[in-house]
Amino acid sequence: MVVVNAVNKTRLPPSARILMRLLDDGKPRTFKDMTNEADIAPRTIRYALKRLKEKGLIIEKFNFRDARQVLYQKKEVPELGDSPDVATV
Repeated sequence: MVVVNAVNKTRLPPSARILMRLLDDGKPRTFKDMTNEADIAPRTIRYALKRLKEKGLIIEKFNFRDARQVLYQKKEVPELGDSPDVATV
């Protein structure tokens, strides 16, 4: 049986998939960091971030170093069996 994680179940635009791969390392990034690293237009990144937030795949964090900027980080999705609510038989 093949287990599919939550990211593969949702339809995302290509720009959102690029941002998800960028955030895979777990390091939080600012909007500016993502525009520099992904080499995508800022307007497209804004749209991708909106879609990822709507799907609950990323979280926004407060940036203590610079309160004017928001940090974006990939939300940890529990794998099948990691949840305490799932009983193993």
